[in-house]
Amino acid sequence: MERAVPPTVPLGQMEVFQALQRLHMTIFSQCFSPCGKFLAAGNNYGQIAIFSLSAALSSEAKEESKKPIVTFQAHDGPVYSMVSTDRHLFSAGDGEVKAWLWAEILKKGCKELWCRQPPYRTSLEVPEINALLLVPKENSLILAGGDCQLHTMDLETGTFTRALRGHTDYIHCLALRDRNPEVLSGGEDGTVRLWDLRMAKEVQTIEVYKHEECSRPHNGRWIGGPALTLWHLRSSTPTTIFPMWAPQKHVTFYQDLILSAGQGPCVNQWQLSGELKAQVPGSSPGLLSLSLNQQPAAPECKVLTAAGNSCRVDVFTNLGYRAFSLSF
Repeated sequence: MERAVPPTVPLGQMEVFQALQRLHMTIFSQCFSPCGKFLAAGNNYGQIAIFSLSAALSSEAKEESKKPIVTFQAHDGPVYSMVSTDRHLFSAGDGEVKAWLWAEILKKGCKELWCRQPPYRTSLEVPEINALLLVPKENSLILAGGDCQLHTMDLETGTFTRALRGHTDYIHCLALRDRNPEVLSGGEDGTVRLWDLRMAKEVQTIEVYKHEECSRPHNGRWIGGPALTLWHLRSSTPTTIFPMWAPQKHVTFYQDLILSAGQGPCVNQWQLSGELKAQVPGSSPGLLSLSLNQQPAAPECKVLTAAGNSCRVDVFTNLGYRAFSLSF
């Protein structure tokens, strides 16, 4: 399926319509293919674009190499989150998660493999699914978002096996502690909660905004409002508070650094001690996601990508500068 154009738009105005779409586009999610040579990006119009990293990084790359090799309509609303296994791409929208076969996506004629909806309290409830998390040891997928719960889906049977309740507002993000196995969730209620998957219960709660050194009331209590902070989980105490005024929307560890992005165009590089090592500007006025391609099968495509409030995905071949941008 190609990108949707309203039937009322004459062919002569199609380019104008698509230019306006790009002008108002937000890219919410990104995901690398299992081979590491392709990048999927999901936007606020429900579209997923597939880019060829190997073509864009080639010494013979042209401007066309930075455009999608295929774009398809995945959801009616925004594509909030995506994750990938060796065979499947999972995408989440309003109240639903869909599975796509990578092999079919790359043939430019893909149809969804399946679509699932978590068991919501009422049939009228269609909350957004903001976060997806794979738990390989369980062969499961965890979904979280607007209904304040963590839903676990068995990937073999497609059934929902448990719902973890505790958050009192939207859940924004999930992270896995693989050894235990435990899951961390952060939400609009200002808490980070640690869940033991074996016992299916909450085992720890950190109320970030209640710590005076982290609190920033003018930004609110939601995760991202208080200061960017490194925490010692066992003692539930902040160890490093990073001097960043703007709210950060995405944070990830990379080697001995912490990378963060949010309000503003820069990818921020931090030492664990709290020292700002570098701020690398990108092309978007605000960033919502960072993604590191570390697939061993494609070392030539090892890049950092950053996307947010524009139609572009910035590509960093090293952490020091933006090499180029991919564009819807």
